[in-house]
Amino acid sequence: MTADQVWDVAVVGAGPAGATAALAALVRSPGARVLLLDRDDFPRDKSCGDGIAPHALDVLSRLGAHDVVEGWEPVRRLDLSRGSARVAGHLARPVWVVPRAVFDARLVRRAVDAGATLLRHRVRHLESTRHGVVIDGSITARVVIGADGARSIVRGAVGSRLRGPSAVAIRGYAPTPDVRRGLQVIRYGERRQPSYAWAFDRGDGQSNVGYGELAGSGDGLSKALMLDQLERLVPGAGESGTAWRAHHLPLSGWGRGAGQPDGPVLLVGDAAGLVNPMTGEGIYYAVATGAAAGRVAADAVSDGAPDRAGARHRAAAAALLGRHLKHTWAAARLSRSPRVVEAGIVASARDRRVFDDLVELGLGDGRLTPRLVAGLGRALLPARATKREG
Repeated sequence: MTADQVWDVAVVGAGPAGATAALAALVRSPGARVLLLDRDDFPRDKSCGDGIAPHALDVLSRLGAHDVVEGWEPVRRLDLSRGSARVAGHLARPVWVVPRAVFDARLVRRAVDAGATLLRHRVRHLESTRHGVVIDGSITARVVIGADGARSIVRGAVGSRLRGPSAVAIRGYAPTPDVRRGLQVIRYGERRQPSYAWAFDRGDGQSNVGYGELAGSGDGLSKALMLDQLERLVPGAGESGTAWRAHHLPLSGWGRGAGQPDGPVLLVGDAAGLVNPMTGEGIYYAVATGAAAGRVAADAVSDGAPDRAGARHRAAAAALLGRHLKHTWAAARLSRSPRVVEAGIVASARDRRVFDDLVELGLGDGRLTPRLVAGLGRALLPARATKREG
């Protein structure tokens, strides 16, 4: 890398959003000069539920990276409950639980193999000039993609702000008992909803386990409290777990996360505030918006119009996730009621199609379908009738 080199695309952050963006830019324009920056070396650990939804693999398959989950066993069943309300069933499409230390490193390798240059560098400052976007006074790119997470430096540099609420979660790894093999387990708790513990079998004798809830409740949320909740809801997971890491999640609001400004700087994944507000799932959003941004960036450079990249990416992200985000926002608001959470579980137990709709809404790009809404209504009717009789 020479001091006077101008990159076509510089991606800040080499997690799933950033690595996918770099890969997508090179698939779109194989000769592009793409720089991938991250403050860490790979492989590196990352606090996450490690669940890779099939929708994310659909995106990666189109980029030739379908093998990033190779060697890991798919998880085919979900066990969901709150109190006595419970549903367990086969997923319409399996998910994979792959440690981020493995998944992220594989994606970075795909990007590098495609032609990206990987550089360890902690980004601190961005400035737009007539020559391009200058990073830390020494790296110039025609388009910059911000994929640097919830505390994004890139987002702050372009003046965007997160619009939605946030959650706090803690994650560890624990041995998988026989009763939880091949399962994704989610147990909703008694604290302010949505709050739940999880145990996701990795298929190698270990499970990703954790607990999360909305931030800002004023209840003194701490590591000890979260581990206590995890142990209450999934006995044994808290006591046997190790490698604990906590993190904040910027949950998507009614709009498109942080908002995409005009110009040559694009925001993707957590940096754009794109995390499912109902479940906290973010890898699909990261991969999907990363792929869209990579294509937009490559096209904008090829067209000689990097300043139009922001508007193009805003339109692409709205077409991709706009309607879905409105539905997940509504679902997240509804799920703050314990009765609605239980009704969703009961409705899913009564009708497999409702179960599938609920999973799609939480893990992919689903909607509040008429069938799901009707199932919720029917499940809530007995409670309403009992209240009137009382």
